[in-house]
Amino acid sequence: MVGIKSYGAYIPKYFLGKETAGWGLAAEKAACNFDEDSVTMAVAAGMDCLHDEDRRRVASLFLATTAPPYADKQGATLVATALDLPRETLTADVTGSLRAGTTALRLASDAIAGGSVKEALVTAADARMAAPRSDLDRSLGDGAAALLLSDSDAIAEIEGSHSLSEHMMDVWRPSGEAFLRSWEERFVTDEGYLRIMEEAVQGALKKFQLKPTDISKVVYTALDPRRHGELGRRLGFTPQQVQDPLFTRVGNTGAAFPLMLLVAALESAKPDDRILLAAYGDGADVYLLRVTKRITQARDRRGMRRHLEARRALPDYETYLRWRQLQVGEAARRPNSPGLSPPAMLRERDQNLRLYGGRCTACGRIEYPPQRICGFCKAEDKVEMVRLSDKRGEVFTYSLDYIAGTVDTPLAVAVVNFEGGGRMLAMMTDREVDNVKVGLPVEMSFRRLPTMGGIHNYYWKATPVRA
Repeated sequence: MVGIKSYGAYIPKYFLGKETAGWGLAAEKAACNFDEDSVTMAVAAGMDCLHDEDRRRVASLFLATTAPPYADKQGATLVATALDLPRETLTADVTGSLRAGTTALRLASDAIAGGSVKEALVTAADARMAAPRSDLDRSLGDGAAALLLSDSDAIAEIEGSHSLSEHMMDVWRPSGEAFLRSWEERFVTDEGYLRIMEEAVQGALKKFQLKPTDISKVVYTALDPRRHGELGRRLGFTPQQVQDPLFTRVGNTGAAFPLMLLVAALESAKPDDRILLAAYGDGADVYLLRVTKRITQARDRRGMRRHLEARRALPDYETYLRWRQLQVGEAARRPNSPGLSPPAMLRERDQNLRLYGGRCTACGRIEYPPQRICGFCKAEDKVEMVRLSDKRGEVFTYSLDYIAGTVDTPLAVAVVNFEGGGRMLAMMTDREVDNVKVGLPVEMSFRRLPTMGGIHNYYWKATPVRA
C-alpha cells in the first residue's frame, strides 16, 4: 500500500510576536528572511525529509505553492537540483490553490499506485503577503513541509481519499498583484469554509464507514482559530482529537499548512493511530491514514517541534517590511553588479545549486569549487564530485561589511571548514552579529540572492546550526 515513508518540515528562524515593536499582538507568526521564498523553504524541508534516505530512489518531485518565484518557469526543477536528485526525476509545480499541497499528495500517491514510480517527494511551501497590518497580514505565516511517499516501508499508509471542488471567490490574489484579497468575512466562513469542509469530512467518514470516535487525530486547516474550533465541534470531534493548528505560533502557511500540521501529528503518533487530514481551498481534500509500527524509526527529524524550539523574535515590524521589500533601504555604496549570465549559471549549476565539491582521488583532499588540478598534490583530472550541502562545518575566519548595502547589514562573510574536509567562502544568514565568531558551528542553507534582469539567483549560505 502507498504511504508516507519519511517526513520533514521547515519553519523560519524568525517570527513576529509580543517582543516585536510595532506588531501589537501576543500571537506569533513565522516570517521568512529576506533571502527566503517558497523554493528555498521547500529545499530546507526536503533536506529534513531526505537526510538519511537514498536520493537516487526518488523518481518524482512535486512543489506545491501559491507563491512561485516565476510565472512561467518550474520551481520544482530548481528544488530537485538543490536536493541533488537524479536528473531523471520527473518534476512538476502544483499551484493556484490552497489545496495545492494535498493535490500534490494525490498526484504522487496515484503515480506510485499506478506503478510508474516507486518513490515520490511532495514539497509544499508558501510565503504569502497581505497589506501591512491588515487582518490577513496578522494571520499569515511562512513555512514548508515535505513528505516522501513510497510503495514500501511506510510509517503511515494512505487508506483512502475524498475530494470536493467548488468555485467561489473567498480569498484570492489577482495575477500581477503582490497582496491577497478577501471577501466579507461571514460569506467566506459560512458559505465557504464551514459549509464545504463539513460536507467534505462527513462525506469522507461515510465513504470510509467510520465515525468521529474512530479517528485518533484529525488534522485540518482553517482561516482563523475561532473557525477552526467551530468546525471541530460541528463534526463531533473532541478537543483531544484535534491537532493543534499552531495559529498562535506559526500562522496560516497557505498550501503548506495542511502538510505541516500532518508532520506535527506524525511527530506524536503511535502505531495503529488513524489520522484524518482535511484541506480547504477551491473545495476540499480529505485523506485517511493509518500509522504503522515503523513510525518509531522516523523520529530523528527537526520537523515541526525542533524548529519551534529554536526561533527568535524580530526586533521590530519595520525589519519585516524591509525583508518584504515594502520599505526602501539605502543602496550599496559600490558599482552596480554586471548582471547574471544564463550560460555561466548552466555551466556552474553543480557547484552553485547542488553544492558539489571535488575530492582528489589521488590524495583524498576536498576542494570547493572543484578543480581539474589538485591544489595539494597537483594530480590532474583525478577528481570525483562530493555533495557538501548536507555537511556541517565551522567558521575558520570571517569579516563584517557595514557598507555593502545589504538588507541584513552588516554583511557577514565567513570561510567555512567542512567536517570531513573542504573549505568554502560563504555569506552568512540567520545570524546575530554578536554571536558570529571563529569556531561557530554552521550548516548550509539554500537561499535567494538579488534578482537581476528578471532572473532569480540562488546559492548556498552558511547559517548557525539551529540547536
